[in-house]
Amino acid sequence: MQKTVFLFAILFHVLCLKAQDTLLPDSTSKDFLLTTPDSIQDASHSFMRTELARRSIAPLLLFSTAAATWGRREQIRDIRNRYLPSFKARYDDYLQYAPTATVYALKLAGVKGRNNTGRATLSYATSLVIMGVLVNSIKYTARVERPDGSQKNSFPSGHTAMAFTNAGFLDKEYGLVNPAYSIAGYGSAALTGLGRNLNNRHWLPDVLAGAGIGLLSSELGYFFIDKFYKNKGDNLGILSRIEGNDNPSFLAIKLGTALATTNFFKNSGLDDNKQKGFEGGFEGAYFFSKKWGVGGDIGFASFPIRPIKEEWLSEDYQTQQYNLETQSMGFLSAGLGPYYSYALSDSFLLTLKATAGYTATSSGKVFLKYTEDDGNGQKIYQEEEIAHYKPKPAFRWNTGAAFTYKLNRGLGVTAYSNYNQINPKIRYHFANGVELDDDFNDGNNNFSVKERVHYFTLGLRLTAFF
Repeated sequence: MQKTVFLFAILFHVLCLKAQDTLLPDSTSKDFLLTTPDSIQDASHSFMRTELARRSIAPLLLFSTAAATWGRREQIRDIRNRYLPSFKARYDDYLQYAPTATVYALKLAGVKGRNNTGRATLSYATSLVIMGVLVNSIKYTARVERPDGSQKNSFPSGHTAMAFTNAGFLDKEYGLVNPAYSIAGYGSAALTGLGRNLNNRHWLPDVLAGAGIGLLSSELGYFFIDKFYKNKGDNLGILSRIEGNDNPSFLAIKLGTALATTNFFKNSGLDDNKQKGFEGGFEGAYFFSKKWGVGGDIGFASFPIRPIKEEWLSEDYQTQQYNLETQSMGFLSAGLGPYYSYALSDSFLLTLKATAGYTATSSGKVFLKYTEDDGNGQKIYQEEEIAHYKPKPAFRWNTGAAFTYKLNRGLGVTAYSNYNQINPKIRYHFANGVELDDDFNDGNNNFSVKERVHYFTLGLRLTAFF
């Protein structure tokens, strides 16, 4: 399967090179002979400057990432099973069509896009044909079993390919009118792909490859129809005069370090064993003026727990060591609230926020790990699950500050710091034969604790303004 994904990456690269050849002057033409030596060198070595080359980067990265994650798809699926094992929300069956519905709603409302309705429909139909051929030819050749075991047509994800083809349609038609349309389109496509994974219908590489095919299909559909019409759009002259409002609305991807406070998981006896964690996610805000807006974030934070080392005295009075290992604590959170922005200069921006929302905390297990003698002088490694825990979803509030340096009008690098507070209730269930104290409920080895999970995050964001 890795070879299949790489072959499609190579195929797309070749198609882009072929398309570039049609845009460059023929080597036998008079105009080419009059080109300066510097221009000849630029024409032969500037593929990355072309629009098609820039557009090829995302599909190539998606295909390559799908191949790179193929061997670890089951381990990645285990993360889903830990945090949202019973997730079932089939919104992805409908959200995949939202970008296309938006295109036709805007055209019916009289909002001019890149093309008139007829040409836009022709470009879209061509993209769908290319996408359908690619998806179905691979699906029923590769015959990869779905993670839920229902069918052998998992790779690639058709829903995700459809969603990104539709997002490309919205981007092509209305991205020049307002970048917010493109962000909304690709955001809905990403949520569709996420839904396919959370609903246990597709592996992660299926989703990544489907996204790449969707982007590829949209690019090729518009490329061929633009060649037929001999221009790149019906209304480009009008759209080139449209400018944004310069408000600091943004969409960002973030990654940082999570630092727990001293009372983190204190009631579970794990406070001294928690380690520095990490945070990753997305954040965005829409500003109604240059200072005030509303926004939110979706993010995941994880905290590893150091093993607890203990000793026991065996029947033959030998001291033996064992470790109690607890799986990492994880928090999947989403929040919404007001944002305030202050321009320190043309290049520096200060942003403050306060959000409230919801956190789904991960279930986990506790293991007893030790070695014992097999009677022949050999040490045998033993691992036993002695308990599992299940936190309940909880309310989260978050406040923070961010400092952005704008590389240009549309892109910036942001340093941020946030404070998060969650107070989940956690139920522990211990295996039969494990006894801690007399507080277990009715002899079922169960007990619940209310935790105070407070932590800071420090990190960087790549921020796109629109």
